[in-house]
Parts: sequence; C-alpha cells; structure tokens
Amino acid sequence: MGAFVVFLIITLTVIADLYWLDKVRKRWGWMKNWSNLNKGIFLSGYIIVSSLIYFDLSI
Repeated sequence: MGAFVVFLIITLTVIADLYWLDKVRKRWGWMKNWSNLNKGIFLSGYIIVSSLIYFDLSI
C-alpha cells in the first residue's frame, strides 16, 4: 500500500503543478503547442520515471 500512496502523491503533484499552480506557464509553457496525446505520453513517462527514482532511492 505504501508504494501506491507514493505513486498517487507523485501523480497528484505533477497534475496540480501543471493545471493549478503554473498559471503563467513558466515551467510547462514549452509544451503549449503539443497535442493532448503527446502531453499525456510525456506526463505518464515523467510520473513513471519519478516513481522509479523514488523507489530506487528508498531501497
């Protein structure tokens, strides 16, 4: 269950930063011309890599 909670926290943090905290598009503005499919693929990869790094460091 701990691994699921960590994955959920990382996912919610990335989504909150993308859609709620980054109002002036300083961090994610370089993706503004991307299609929704490309954004989804990139964000999924980002979340997966972040989760793998966290799990690797916790071992």
